[in-house]
Amino acid sequence: MPPKENWEKYDKPLEEKEEEKIVALDEGDIALLKTYGQGPYAKELKKIDTDIKDIQKRINEKIGVKESDTGLAPPNLWDIPADKQRMQEEQPLQVARCTKIIQDGESEDAKYIINVKQIAKFVVALGERVSPTDIEEGMRVGVDRNKYQIQIPLPPKIDPSVTMMQVEEKPDVTYSDVGGCKEQIEKLREVVELPLLQPERFVSLGIDPPKGVLLYGPPGTGKTLCARAVANRTDATFIRVIGSELVQKYVGEGARMVRELFEMARTKKACIIFFDEIDAIGGDNEVQRTMLELINQLDGFDPRGNIKVLMATNRPDTLDPALLRPGRLDRKVEFSLPDLEGRSHILKIHAKSMSVERDIRYELIARLCPNSTGAELRSVCTEAGMFAIRSRRKVATEKDFLEAVNKVIKVYITIHLS
Repeated sequence: MPPKENWEKYDKPLEEKEEEKIVALDEGDIALLKTYGQGPYAKELKKIDTDIKDIQKRINEKIGVKESDTGLAPPNLWDIPADKQRMQEEQPLQVARCTKIIQDGESEDAKYIINVKQIAKFVVALGERVSPTDIEEGMRVGVDRNKYQIQIPLPPKIDPSVTMMQVEEKPDVTYSDVGGCKEQIEKLREVVELPLLQPERFVSLGIDPPKGVLLYGPPGTGKTLCARAVANRTDATFIRVIGSELVQKYVGEGARMVRELFEMARTKKACIIFFDEIDAIGGDNEVQRTMLELINQLDGFDPRGNIKVLMATNRPDTLDPALLRPGRLDRKVEFSLPDLEGRSHILKIHAKSMSVERDIRYELIARLCPNSTGAELRSVCTEAGMFAIRSRRKVATEKDFLEAVNKVIKVYITIHLS
């Protein structure tokens, strides 16, 4: 009988098999397996590390320090006596003004004359942490109380209310948005833009450009609007001051504000200061003081400098003659009531941003508004829009404009006549 093909794979029947005994791992074996891959002292080191952390936590709780509460170094690194000594050495500084720098020809070390308010004047040297290039004449400085050495340069003291007068963003008004005053804009551009943009022309001719311009005329004729357009055109810093802001409660406050205003203007590359409603400064003694300080500042700065002054008023007759004389306000620009062409131009400017019919006769509407200012014409356009809204229409018609003229101009005339 031949052998079976799979004789190597022969297995006993299930009944004849002996049952193999399975032995479970005890705790000792499990502990041994857990130490697989660790060093001989790993367990002891981990235990010591846990103990140290536990002790450190208990110490912190005893002395009342929680690590999350303070960003300080651990208490064992504190050096309280040395810190106290350092604090005693650092004396609070006094504010003084450096009035003059004395440069000795032979030695490089300069001396500085400082004026400590209500104490005295001193000739002092620089502190260790200050460079000679940091200090200029007329600057506020911090000095120590012992040797009065200059320890730190201080920024100029400018009232926050004066800083707030600076117009940060450029006004969005351009010359094309100002209607009915073509000649006035040309005069303004000559005085303000030319010296700032092309100063070499004045230098080559040997003349000083005008310092200031007075814009005068009835209310609503575009004085403030022109000033805003000038500010938009030049990259100069624009500071707008309303005359009543300079009338302060306490004596000398208004004059101080004017002084600080020009001080701030001198720090800028180019600056236009616009005094609106300048007629507010004229009357009692305190306001006279402010006016005198303004005159003094107009005389004081360099005419070819970077500051241009614009003033606007609708009552030029009330202004002080000392302010109006040439050399202070060299150019006077009158803003009169717009003529027929100017009135139709103003109406077109305001209607440009409105939804209106195409064939509106603006000249006819302008004829119906004799002796009216730009502000009144703007009111006519707004009222025409209101009539269209009342009629639930999306476009203003010529009829709306005529009704608006009837309402705005005639009512205005009757109020004035009565």
